[in-house]
Amino acid sequence: MQRPQPDEYNSFYERYISLVPSGDVVAALTAQWTKTAGLLMGLPEERGSRRYAPGKWSVKEMVGHMIDTERIMSYRAMRIARGDATPLAGFEQDDYVRNANFDGEKLAGLVDEFASVRRSTTLLFEHMHADACIRRGVANNNPISVRALAWIIAGHELHHRAILEQKYLAG
Repeated sequence: MQRPQPDEYNSFYERYISLVPSGDVVAALTAQWTKTAGLLMGLPEERGSRRYAPGKWSVKEMVGHMIDTERIMSYRAMRIARGDATPLAGFEQDDYVRNANFDGEKLAGLVDEFASVRRSTTLLFEHMHADACIRRGVANNNPISVRALAWIIAGHELHHRAILEQKYLAG
C-alpha cells in the first residue's frame, strides 16, 4: 500500500502521515505497536493517572483516545473499502474522552484493549485488495482514501507516542 497523495486527505492529517516512514504501512503498524506497548507496559499503575499539565489528558485518557481514534479510523476504512458511499460523521475527541472514564480503568487493561484493536486494524489492512486501498469516501465532510486512513492510524500512534515520551515519561 503506497503512501497516499495529498489530494487523498485533509491537510490536517499531514502532521500524522508525515511521521510514518516510507515502506509497508502494515508492517509499520505492527512494529510500532511493539514499541508503544513496551513503553506503556513498563509504567506502574499509579503513573497511568498522571497529567503533564493541568487540563491535559492523563496517560490512561491518552491511551483511551488512541484506542477510540483507531477504531473510528479503521471503521471508516472498512466502510469506504467496501464501497459504502455514505458520508461518515466526524467525532469530538474531547467528548469521547470525557464520557469514557478511562481513568477508572486499569492501565494494563487499556494496553490489552489497544493490542486487540491494533491486531484487528492490521488484519483489516493486511487482507485488503489493492483496488480497495485507493477507494475514496467522505469522512467529517472531507474526502479521504482508504490508504490515507491506514497512514493516519500509523502516524496518530507515532504522534502520541512522542508525547508520551516527551511529556509524560521525561524526567
